[in-house]
Formats: sequence, structure tokens, C-alpha cells
Amino acid sequence: MSNDFEYGSGGIVGFAPPQSNPTVEPEMATLMPSDVLTLTTRLRGDPTDTRKRFGDYLFNLADSLDGFGAIRLGALGFACTATTYLLGEDKVRRKFEQLSRLYGYPILSSAEAIELALTELGARRIALFGPYPTWLQEASFSYWSQAGFELAAKGGIDLGSADTLNIYKLRAARIVEAVLRLEWQSADAIVLTGTGAPTLRAIPDIVRATGKPVLSSNLCLGWAVLRAIGHRAALPVGAGQSVLIDGWPARVAG
Repeated sequence: MSNDFEYGSGGIVGFAPPQSNPTVEPEMATLMPSDVLTLTTRLRGDPTDTRKRFGDYLFNLADSLDGFGAIRLGALGFACTATTYLLGEDKVRRKFEQLSRLYGYPILSSAEAIELALTELGARRIALFGPYPTWLQEASFSYWSQAGFELAAKGGIDLGSADTLNIYKLRAARIVEAVLRLEWQSADAIVLTGTGAPTLRAIPDIVRATGKPVLSSNLCLGWAVLRAIGHRAALPVGAGQSVLIDGWPARVAG
């Protein structure tokens, strides 16, 4: 994919992280190839009511997309997994399809991206880690079970709040420690959910310790958006070809 701009000979992609999320942009800056122009807008919602906030992100998405102005994206990554857990994939997908027709590019959620990557890996039995409050943690467990995945292990970290904002204060080392306490041994893959959790520095350590494929919301969303624009960095996973899913943890660790 090419464009008329100085930057982005490999394509233009957008990401829409939650309004208070400081994690998506630096992680996508790490993940995206140098020939891809990466732009961001912000999802906006109720600042005090957490559950309403996640719904607002979807319902207000058109306003966020308007932030790209006249720039025509190749694809947009909706960088909030919790919205899908709470509203359901069908509702989210219907909204995305409506806006895709209006704006002219595909929109993918981080939850959808994880499922796409797991499917390409042939992984049906997962160890699921999500640093969420209990009410959202349970929603994530239910979502993946209903999607047809077997939860070999599940767990998270106590954030000390019913809100989700403390996820942004986590450090990679704490995530590694928490994941390795799970009974991950019989899982086909380990999934780190939550775009606000800093996972890129954690993934290589978890891969080394477990020998399992390790996926995160941001890693999968970056891969899925590149896949949507046909970028070579998103070659099929599981064959040692995909820079993001197959090659990225080893490349960073090395």
C-alpha cells in the first residue's frame, strides 16, 4: 500500500486507545515497521463511571475517527479489549461495520485480533491473564469461554480498585511474576489481555520461562492491523515468518 505522503510507503494505520491509556502509543511505536505511518486518536467516555466509559468508547467512536480529518487510513485498531468483553462481539462488530462503510477502512478490535492470532496458531486451550478488577475479570473469562476457548488457567493482579485506571501503573516485571504463577503448563498459548498493561518487555521473559507462544492485546492488534493492509510483517503466524507474532519476542530478547 502506498500514499501521497512523505512517510508511510508501506501504508497508513490508526489506533484509538482509551483516553487515559499511556501504553498503546509507545508499544505500537515499537511494533510498527518503519515504513508504516502510525497515527492515533483518543477514545472518549465518562471519566467517573467505568462501565459506562467502556460503552462510550464504542458509541462515541465516530467522533474519535473524525480526529483523523481527511487522512485516509488503511485500517484502524480499536485499542480497548474491555469494551468487547462487556458489550459482546456482535454489538461491537455491527458498529464497526457501520463506521467502516462510512469512513472507508476496516476497524478491528483488540479482542478480535487476539482471536485471529490464536486461530492462526491453532491454539484452543489458553492460559488467560488480565490485570482487571473482579467484575471485568469475570467478563473476560466468560467472553473467551463463550468464544470456544478452553481456559487452562486464568488469573490477574489485584489493582486495589474497582476502576481500571491502576492498570496503567503496572510494570512488566510484576506482570511476569503474576503470569508465571498461573498453571500455564497445559495451555497451547498464554494470553495477556488489556491494552493498558505494559506487556512488550514482559513477553520475551515469559516465552523464555515457559516455551509457550505468548500473545497480548497490543501485540495482536498491531499484527492484525498490518494484516488488514497486507503488510509483509504480518505473514501467517506459526510458520516462523511473522515478524510480530513469531519473530518479535525472540528479536527483542536477542
